[in-house]
Amino acid sequence: MLMNYLLKTAPVAQWIERQPPELKAAGSNPAGRTIYNIIDILILLDYDLYYEVLRSFKIFDLWGLEMGFFSTTVSIARYKIDGNFKGQILETVAKALQQNMISDIDGQTIEKTVGWTSFENPFKPDFSGFSFSIGTYLIFSMRIDKKSIPSKVIKKHTTIEMAKLLAVSGKKYFSTDEKKTIKERVINVLCGRIPATPNVYDILWNYEDGFLWFFSNLKAANEEFETLFAKSFNLMPLRLFPYTMADLTAGLTNLNRDILPKLSSTKFTT
Repeated sequence: MLMNYLLKTAPVAQWIERQPPELKAAGSNPAGRTIYNIIDILILLDYDLYYEVLRSFKIFDLWGLEMGFFSTTVSIARYKIDGNFKGQILETVAKALQQNMISDIDGQTIEKTVGWTSFENPFKPDFSGFSFSIGTYLIFSMRIDKKSIPSKVIKKHTTIEMAKLLAVSGKKYFSTDEKKTIKERVINVLCGRIPATPNVYDILWNYEDGFLWFFSNLKAANEEFETLFAKSFNLMPLRLFPYTMADLTAGLTNLNRDILPKLSSTKFTT
């Protein structure tokens, strides 16, 4: 169905003349993407079309619709959102995103920061005009900026600083507490000099049905997301895996729900 539609509507000239696109690095956020590209991801909500979409992703790329989702590999964590909004949904979400927006830590001694950012431009967040909303879907991203200083660099600069201070003070050695203080001071100075490394994770949220897709399976990223989401929206994201899917989405009776905790996993290999 989807493939037939694409073949009927695809520009014939581009289809013949253009070569298949090169594969992009997984986990990147392609430059120049627009928020309307994410509409194609909504086809995920119709599971009958899911695999057909994946098979036809190169057609999307032929049209220039570069999307993080259609990279060579993708990881998705599904969540059920527990709770409801009070008041106007878009206004409430916009306020929460703005209040917990990522802040720039370059030139500061802060080692790490986490916050929301725009899907369209993750390095210049802007939530004005409800740009994160398409129908009943909310599209935005979480960004984690972290400064990582190699231990050998810290050791080098700490040793140099200690030698200078010993020469000035006339001491032969420093106590353990003094060494610790000097090392912390060196780390702070280095943090102020190096830029933070950004990691961006896209989010697709159907607030009407209460389901959310977080585009990463990394444990640390999911934990940061769950903490930031609960803090921002006062709603609890519940990670969906086979057990929680059965409990939350399968419509179990009370009797079946009592049996569920007693079940054990099945081994498919011997």
